[in-house]
Amino acid sequence: MANVLVVPVSTRSDGWAVTQAVASALPNATTYRAFDDSGVAERLISAGKSDDWFDMLVARVGELDAENVVIKGIKPDAERVFLSTKNLELALSFDAAVVFAVYTANNDVECVAERLNLAKQEYVTAPGLLAGFVLDGGDEGAGATIAEKTGLTYFGSSENIKNADLLLKKSGGRMSPAQFRVNMMESASKANKRIVLPEGAEPRTVQAAAICHEKGIARCVLLAPRAEVEAVAKERHIKLPESLEIIDPATLVEQYVEPMCELRKSKGLTPEQAREQLQDTVVLGTMMMAQNDVDGLVSGAVHTTANTIRPALQLIKTAPGASLVSSVFFMLLPNQVLVYGDCAVNPEPTAEQLADIAIQSADSAKAFGIEPKVAMISYSTGTSGSGPAVEKVAEATKIAQSKRPDLAIDGPLQYDAATVPSVAKSKAPDSKVAGQATVLVFPDLNTGNCTYKAVQRNANVLSVGPMLQGLRKPVNDLSRGALVDDIVYTIALTAIQAVQMAES
Repeated sequence: MANVLVVPVSTRSDGWAVTQAVASALPNATTYRAFDDSGVAERLISAGKSDDWFDMLVARVGELDAENVVIKGIKPDAERVFLSTKNLELALSFDAAVVFAVYTANNDVECVAERLNLAKQEYVTAPGLLAGFVLDGGDEGAGATIAEKTGLTYFGSSENIKNADLLLKKSGGRMSPAQFRVNMMESASKANKRIVLPEGAEPRTVQAAAICHEKGIARCVLLAPRAEVEAVAKERHIKLPESLEIIDPATLVEQYVEPMCELRKSKGLTPEQAREQLQDTVVLGTMMMAQNDVDGLVSGAVHTTANTIRPALQLIKTAPGASLVSSVFFMLLPNQVLVYGDCAVNPEPTAEQLADIAIQSADSAKAFGIEPKVAMISYSTGTSGSGPAVEKVAEATKIAQSKRPDLAIDGPLQYDAATVPSVAKSKAPDSKVAGQATVLVFPDLNTGNCTYKAVQRNANVLSVGPMLQGLRKPVNDLSRGALVDDIVYTIALTAIQAVQMAES
């Protein structure tokens, strides 16, 4: 499906007429108004919930089930100036080609060209989005002249759209943050999985569990005495849904002593030792999953990564064929979702391990609808640098390519060469990955962890994860600085993983 966003660039532009005209020129196309007068957009945006609005729009357009959708953007309005600034985010959310609708009745070429050149400036940070413009009024001669002065493709007037097929080639094939969120929530809801949260009285976790039940994302189990959870809810003004399970861990310990001893009999675990270890709610939650009483586990808001992973390695084990456990973050950048691996687990992976991390990360990306184009990151691109660190990445790239020739994998690549098309043209012109990488594999934990946190915090980017890869059942670790939204999304990821692992 290809999306087109028609953006009126003046108050006199009839954006809806242009939207209908563009749709009529495209095969099997339908139209949609991004903004109506119901006040929903204003309420959500003023409450700081722009993402909820974008997600709602993306979901509704998805329900249209049309081959091509032409969306009317937001017209400049003196009373709603802030709304028209959302057109860029709308275009990114829909991965849509942008067509300007500009009014001209008197063929004032200079005025229209200046207006379009000003409008272009809002899109300089998103190269490739702008497709061209349509004149709402005017004649063919004026349009051609304006095209020369703006560098934009002229698609004709609202009465005569031309070269509309060019719009179908403008989609970048990116997974937008809004589309990723919508897909994730829909998939998690359909999965209907039971997810245990060992940090059951931790405030962010309690709020996240309540949100998951309100939105039908997953059936959460809080491991904590009910009185503690209710005290947190009262203090934080959280309404606890009746469907939310709250289980005192003390009431569960005995039923898992014998199964745990059986799982750890090779290590000579005694019932007394099992009871002691089961006092740790992460161990208890892991045993619940080992016995198929829950489908997944999310922890880490107050526990370290090691506290979360160690019980899983001991009791759940790695998946068949997995040589190691690694992790990925889904980084929801403004214009697309990238996958970062491994930023949480393996401090100094060998070349062989790095190759396996790249393959695991590519498979995770594909499982969540992101076409994997894997860049093996280094401080050097190609053969421009040398040293043990670069050689390790080069070797890992060759190993990964030989193991999975079906995947697009390249390296060593510097971050800018991997993600910026203009840099890729000069540094790696023959690469099928450079400039369009969707999966970035870092050479070690130091590089990966520092990079993801820098991007997350300084660019105000939502990072979903870390999602662990290579385990037999889904166990996911949280950053101790995780926000409530981070926990909600990680619970959703875990529910989806539970389905994928059951099918594999």
